[in-house]
Amino acid sequence: MKSQDIRKAYLQFFESKGHLIVPSAPIVLKDDPTLMFNNSGMAQFKEYFLGNATPKSNRIADTQKCLRVSGKHNDLEDVGFDTYHHTMFEMLGNWSFGDYFKKEAIPWAWEFLTEVLQLDKDRLYVSVFEGNEAENVPFDQEAFDIWKQFVSEDRIILGNKKDNFWEMGDQGPCGPCSEIHIDLRTDEERAAVSGFSLVNADHPQVVEIWNNVFMEFNRKADGSLEKLPAQHVDTGMGFERLCMAMQGVTSNYDTDVFTPLIEKVEQITGLKYTPNNVILNDSEETVEQNKINIAIRVIVDHVRAVAFAIADGQLPSNNGAGYVIRRILRRAIRYGFTFLSTKEPFIFELVAVLADQMGEFFPEIKKQQTLVTNVIREEEASFLRTLDQGLQLLENVVAETKGTEVSGVKAFELYDTFGFPKDLTALILKEKGMSFNEAEFDASMQEQKNRSRAASEVSTDDWKVLVEGNVETFVGYDQVENEVKITRVRKVDSKKDGVMYQIVLDATPFYPEGGGQVGDKGILVSANETIEIIDTKKENNLILHFAKQLPENLEATFVAKVNTDLRTATAKNHSATHLMHQALRTILGTHVEQKGSLVNPNYLRFDFSHFSKVTQEELQQVEDFVNARIQEQLPLIERRSIPIQQALDEGAMALFGEKYGDNVRAIKFGNSMELCGGIHVNNSADIWSFKIVSEGAVAAGIRRVEAITGEGVRQFFASQEELLSEIKTALKNPQDTIKAVVALQDENAKLKKQVEALLKEKAKNMKAELANELQEVNGVQFLAKQVDLNPEGAKDLAYELGNLGNNLFLVLATAEDDKPMLTCYISKELVADKGLNAGQVVRELGKCIQGGGGGQPFFATAGGKNAAGIPEALTKAIEFLN
Repeated sequence: MKSQDIRKAYLQFFESKGHLIVPSAPIVLKDDPTLMFNNSGMAQFKEYFLGNATPKSNRIADTQKCLRVSGKHNDLEDVGFDTYHHTMFEMLGNWSFGDYFKKEAIPWAWEFLTEVLQLDKDRLYVSVFEGNEAENVPFDQEAFDIWKQFVSEDRIILGNKKDNFWEMGDQGPCGPCSEIHIDLRTDEERAAVSGFSLVNADHPQVVEIWNNVFMEFNRKADGSLEKLPAQHVDTGMGFERLCMAMQGVTSNYDTDVFTPLIEKVEQITGLKYTPNNVILNDSEETVEQNKINIAIRVIVDHVRAVAFAIADGQLPSNNGAGYVIRRILRRAIRYGFTFLSTKEPFIFELVAVLADQMGEFFPEIKKQQTLVTNVIREEEASFLRTLDQGLQLLENVVAETKGTEVSGVKAFELYDTFGFPKDLTALILKEKGMSFNEAEFDASMQEQKNRSRAASEVSTDDWKVLVEGNVETFVGYDQVENEVKITRVRKVDSKKDGVMYQIVLDATPFYPEGGGQVGDKGILVSANETIEIIDTKKENNLILHFAKQLPENLEATFVAKVNTDLRTATAKNHSATHLMHQALRTILGTHVEQKGSLVNPNYLRFDFSHFSKVTQEELQQVEDFVNARIQEQLPLIERRSIPIQQALDEGAMALFGEKYGDNVRAIKFGNSMELCGGIHVNNSADIWSFKIVSEGAVAAGIRRVEAITGEGVRQFFASQEELLSEIKTALKNPQDTIKAVVALQDENAKLKKQVEALLKEKAKNMKAELANELQEVNGVQFLAKQVDLNPEGAKDLAYELGNLGNNLFLVLATAEDDKPMLTCYISKELVADKGLNAGQVVRELGKCIQGGGGGQPFFATAGGKNAAGIPEALTKAIEFLN
C-alpha cells in the first residue's frame, strides 16, 4: 500500500466516524510564545484542551507536519544513525474535545489497524498505564478491560509514568495513555525472543505506531494534579512508521516516503544506498558504506524539515527558529561534504522530488517550490564557502599546535564561531596523524548549553482565576479605552525579564502581538492606583497583559487605556504595509508574495519574494504609488467576520504560513484587500506620507524593504535638511552644492593617485637602504624594522626586498594613524626547507600590539590596537631563527 493511500485511508476512516477533517497547521508556530515549531499533532489544538476556545467540531482528524530537534530520542545529532527517528515527521491524529473517550478510541484504533489496513494481529502489542500511587492516579482498569476484548492479556504491557502518562509540558493537560506497538522482526526472531520483552526497549523493529492519550488531568505549577472539567482524547500515529509496517520493510527510509529522495541522491552522487534488509559483512568497505548510508539518511530527512519550514514562512537565519532551520540544513550539507564528497550545492535538487511526492496533501510545498529551491541553493553555497574558510582556519590551528593533540577548546571555537563541524575536524586531523581533546570540546559544548539554558529558564505559576468561564473579549477595533475587570493573573519569572505578571481582562482594548504587529502598551487605572502595561501578547487564545506589578485590589474595576500615540503610529505603518504590498505586486509583478513583516510605532519592515535587487527607479515607483493612494484619501472598509472563501473570491490576499479560521477579517483600502487581524487607520490620508529607507536581500529570492510613515517621515526630512546645511557650511556655502562635492571628489582622486605614486617611489628608494641593513642570522638574511609607509607600501617593499634572494626573513611594522600593522615576508625556499610560517609569526608577534592576523606561509599580516608594542614585536622576531 502506497504512503498516499495510507494517509487517505486514515482520514476517510475517521471521517466515517463523524470527524471533521482539517488541514495541517504550519510547521512554524508564529503566535505561540511557548513553542518555536509544531512538535506534535495536538499543538494547534492546545487552546481547546485548556478550555480557552471552542473547536468548530468536537471530533477532528488530520495529518500534521511536526518538527522535533530536541528532547527524548530527538537529538538532532542522532538523526540518521538509526532507521526510525526523524527531525520532521507526519503525525496522523484523531481528537475528541469532551466527546468520546476510551470505549470508542481504543476499538476504532484496533479496527483501523486490523480491519482497514489488515495488519497481522499477532504482531501487535498494547500498553496501559500501571498507575502511580505517589500521584494518586490508579491503574487504568478501563483501558485494560477494553483491550482484553481484542488481545490476550499476555499482549498487554503495564507501562510506568515515563512510558504511559503523557504530558503537554511541565504544566497543563495530561493523562494516561495507551500505546500500540508492532513487531516487524522475522518469524524466526519472534520465535526466539518474545516481542513483549522488546516493547519500549528502543528495538528498531519493535516500535510504537499509535498512542491514545486520555486527557483527564491538569498538571499544576506545584506538580500536583487536578481533574479537568471535561475528558479529551488526543491520539497520534507516526505516519512513517505505519508505512514501514504496511510496506513490509524494516526501516522508515526503505518506504516510499523516502526512497524517491534516496534515489535522487544516488543519481546526483553516483553512490549507492544499502537498504536495511541487506546484510553487510564486517569489512573496512562495510564501514565506509555505513558512513554513506548515514549521510544519505541525514540528507533526505533534513531536506524535508528545511523545505517545509521555508514553505511555511521560516527562512534560515542566525537566531531563533531560523537558526534551528539553518543548523539542520548545515548538518545535511556537511554530511554530504564529508562522506559523499559533494563540494557543490546539490540538496536543492531534492525539492522537486519532495514537491511531487507530497504536493497533493501539502499544496504549500508545490506553491513555494521555486522559493524553497532558491533559498536552499544559496544556503548551500554560503556554507560550502564557510567550510573552505574553516579548512584554512584549521590549518592555522594545526600550525600552532605542538605535538599531535589539538586543543578541544580551539576545535569548539571552530564549531561554534565558524560552523565547522566536529566530525570533519576529527577526520582532517586523523589524516595528519593528529586528534583533538574531545573531553575539552564536550566541556565547552556543555558550558554553552548551560549558559543558553540558564538564559531561557522560565518559571510559570498557575493561573489565579478570579472570574470563571471564557468571558474574555477583544474590543480594541472600536475602543482604545474601556472599563474592565481582571479575570485571571499569574506570575512568570525568567532570567531575561525577571519577575513579570500576566493579567487577563474581560473586555480588553489592548491589541496582542500578532500578524507582524507589536502588542499595545498602556495603563490600567483604578480609583487608587495605576499599573503600567509594558506589552500585550496572545497565548492559547488568551490575551496576556504584561506588568511589573499587580494591582493591590485584583477585584477592583479598572479602566484599560491604550497608549494612543504608539497605537496611532503603528496603525499608520500597518496600513502603509498593505498599500506597499499592493504597490510591489503592481510594479514588480504578481509573483511578489509577503514572506514576513514587522510593524511597530517607529517603522515597518516587509519581506517579499522577488528574484533580483529592486532598482532605485522601481523603489521610487513604489513610493510614489503608496503616496498616491494616501493622497486619494481612501476610507478603510473593514469586513470583520466573513467566510474565508467569500473573502478570497472577492480578491482578498491570504498570507502564506498563516492559520485562518472559517470566518476572517478583511481590510480594504481602494483595490488593496488582505485578510488581517491588525489595527489600521480609518483613512489612507491619516498615514500622511510614506518613505522607503532601505532595501536589501534577506535570503535567495527574498528581499526586504524598510519604510517610515507620518511623524517618522517628517523627522527624516528634517534630519536630511540639517545634514545638507552642515555639508554646505563645510563647503563654505557654495552656490551649487552638488557641483562643489563633485569637484572635491575629483581633486581627492587626483591627490590619492599622486600619494600612491610617491609612496611607491619611496618604497623603491628604501629598498636599497634596507638591503644594506640586512643581517645574517643562522644563514638567513634577517631584518625587523618599523618603516614610515602605509600597509600597502610595506607590502610592496617586502616583495621588492624578496626579489633580492631566496633566504629572506623580513618583518616590517607600520603605524599609520596610530594603527599598528605587522608585515612578514619569508622566502618560499625557507618555508620549504626550515618549516617557517609567516602566518604563525604574525599571530605570535601580533600579541605584542594587542591584535592578530594570518595569511600564507610566505606572506602574512597582523593588525592591532597598541602601536606602543611595535618595538617589542620587532625585538622578538629574531627568536624565530634561533
